[in-house]
Amino acid sequence: MDEATITASLNGPYLVSGPVHLTEPDGREIPHPAQFAMCRRGRSSNKPFCDGTHLTFGFDRTLAD
Repeated sequence: MDEATITASLNGPYLVSGPVHLTEPDGREIPHPAQFAMCRRGRSSNKPFCDGTHLTFGFDRTLAD
């Protein structure tokens, strides 16, 4: 069985791979590819997925630690 992994990229999104289930608060499943990036900054227009906004506004992971 594959194992899910979530890796925080340096000054970027969380990189997710493997079998994970994302759900809305009401329980509806959020479709996603096998590998994807999740927003870590909170400004994505496509939450919970990364849309690259961190590249425009900058993101310093040390502020999130």
